[in-house]
Amino acid sequence: MTYKLGKRPARDDAIKFKLSRYADSTVLPPAPPAFGHDALLGAKAWLMLGNDLYGDCVWAGAAHETMMLAREAGTAVTFADADVLGDYAAVTGFDPARPQTDQGTDMQAAADYRRKTGIVDAGGRRHAVAAYLALEPGNLVHLYQATYLFGAVGVGLELPESAFDQTDHGQTWDVVPRAPNAGGHYVPLVGRRADGLHVVTWGALQIMTEAFLKTYCDEAITYVSQDCLVAQKSPEGFDYAALVRDLAALGGTRTS
Repeated sequence: MTYKLGKRPARDDAIKFKLSRYADSTVLPPAPPAFGHDALLGAKAWLMLGNDLYGDCVWAGAAHETMMLAREAGTAVTFADADVLGDYAAVTGFDPARPQTDQGTDMQAAADYRRKTGIVDAGGRRHAVAAYLALEPGNLVHLYQATYLFGAVGVGLELPESAFDQTDHGQTWDVVPRAPNAGGHYVPLVGRRADGLHVVTWGALQIMTEAFLKTYCDEAITYVSQDCLVAQKSPEGFDYAALVRDLAALGGTRTS
């Protein structure tokens, strides 16, 4: 199987709002030892969504996140390769007829598009997020809490070449000393189990170790659902009211 990457280099402070500004880790309910909703989708449901041919991992990941969260809410949402590649093209200028345009995506630019426009599904419906928040890549407490509270975290990795071989052999992604850097890659972190951290990539669930995440993650984003903001549901320790005020000050609830 061929594997493409497609995350542009991380940019420090590209996202204005930080999870740490609104979340008090000492008050928020701790993430349990095991959590996640990835089992709601069958092993064959994730789909490659073009990431075997093109560097659209940021958009395939967005579709995977949306599929899982919609299923959690009792709705089935599907995506086709053309839908995902269309959003990739809209933001980056990608054109499959011009291979030089397949240069990947900046995570902040994709998050902004997901807020303002939304990604399109196979039925032509767009799915927008209400807001998005940056996480400190090395802050595992926040990474786990955000995944537990919001369902998924978009993780940016500087992926080592060893991950390709581990994927081919059905192995857990783990640190291999001195493995060369293959480039930037985006995976949704969707759960934690006894066997490790569950992410989605290349049309399947992949397990990684905590050491792998800490070593190779260079940026992370969590997305806040519109329903949470409208209903102002506030898990103790997460300041939705402050986030709503800040969003309004920047011109509406859908902002970053």
